[in-house]
Amino acid sequence: MKIVFANRYFFPDQSATSRMVSGLAFALKRRGFEVTAIASRTLHDNANVTLPDEESVGGLCVTRLWATRFGRSNILGRAIDYLTFHISAFLWCLWNLKRGDICVVCTDPPLLSVTTALPIRWRGAKMVNWVMDLFPEVAMELGMLSSKSLPGTLSRIMRNWSMRKSAMIVCPTATMASYLTGHGLEDDRVFVMHHWSDGDEIYPVSPASNSLRTRWGLQDKFVVGYSGNFGRAHDFSTLLEAAVLLSHNEDIQFLLIGGGQQRAHVEEVVRNRELKNVIFKPLQPSENIAESLSTADAHIVSLIPRLEHCIVPSKFYGVLAAGRPTLFVGDSNGEVARVVASADCGAAVKIGEGQRLANCIVQMKDSPDRCAQMGLNARQVLDTVFSRENAVGAWSDVMHKFRQQSAATSESSVYGPAE
Repeated sequence: MKIVFANRYFFPDQSATSRMVSGLAFALKRRGFEVTAIASRTLHDNANVTLPDEESVGGLCVTRLWATRFGRSNILGRAIDYLTFHISAFLWCLWNLKRGDICVVCTDPPLLSVTTALPIRWRGAKMVNWVMDLFPEVAMELGMLSSKSLPGTLSRIMRNWSMRKSAMIVCPTATMASYLTGHGLEDDRVFVMHHWSDGDEIYPVSPASNSLRTRWGLQDKFVVGYSGNFGRAHDFSTLLEAAVLLSHNEDIQFLLIGGGQQRAHVEEVVRNRELKNVIFKPLQPSENIAESLSTADAHIVSLIPRLEHCIVPSKFYGVLAAGRPTLFVGDSNGEVARVVASADCGAAVKIGEGQRLANCIVQMKDSPDRCAQMGLNARQVLDTVFSRENAVGAWSDVMHKFRQQSAATSESSVYGPAE
């Protein structure tokens, strides 16, 4: 039995989905499974980079499929990139899958399970539908696609059809799983398997030992960080309001790391408001990620409330691994807010509560022992609930069951049914 991971980005790409998929694929390979990955030939933040068509990474075969590379700057170009990757993935599955293989199909590009469902079925393989972002609901909630339009209706029908063809549907949160079962998916097909972070790769680095903090001149500051994608699913207005309210406080610095659709707008607001307490940095290479996430004394994580059933912010798990408190901006009853409250590893505010967010930041700055304890609590919940070891163990158990089923099926086909 071969396990095939299908996702548009894979190592060395450092996007959230790539890190999740790559980490799991390498871990299963180390546990003795035969693992292959199919991805595109580009990086999510640099369409000009061309990765090898095929290579072995850590003993794992990575095949990178052809697709256009218009990039993320406009919707039409991105749609064409999606379409061409869909076509390449369909053909690869049709030509390369074998009976008994397990194809773990992710949600980048959107609706990839629809494209791959038929060739997976034709080749006698099984599909595991790993839903990281729920499409088309994300596009609908963001106003990019009408739920009553023909494209919206058809895309949801096709998505649900592909899920019914799956041997297993994996969701990162109970909220998403409940949404799917509430819309007709069978309970025994939908499973919750939380996202995680690698505690060996991301770990707390003290301010005195952090070279990035020194290089960026943040040694004597209380640093409020944001690290990751500046995407449409995240709110920045509350963060910016807090930055304006705290602009007079020279001891507090906002550090925003990453890129994405909303970064240009955030930069424009910072320029127009002449906010000297906000600085921007690019995503850091993987070897610096522990230092990068540890540069902040507390991290902002946000999610628009109406997307709670569609997305979970993967950056949250990196913040836990770095042993830093989370300042969550979004639904106070949402997935991240519940973990923050139960583990006492930060605080949660609603979108628009800039003053409350500013107050939380000042309280953390003025109570260093309390802030440090919340950081310890964050790392504790990572190690006990959201660790890579727990996640890999759960996935490994699932794959062993598939392997046993495949072996039993093969034995039955050779010897016939038992008397």
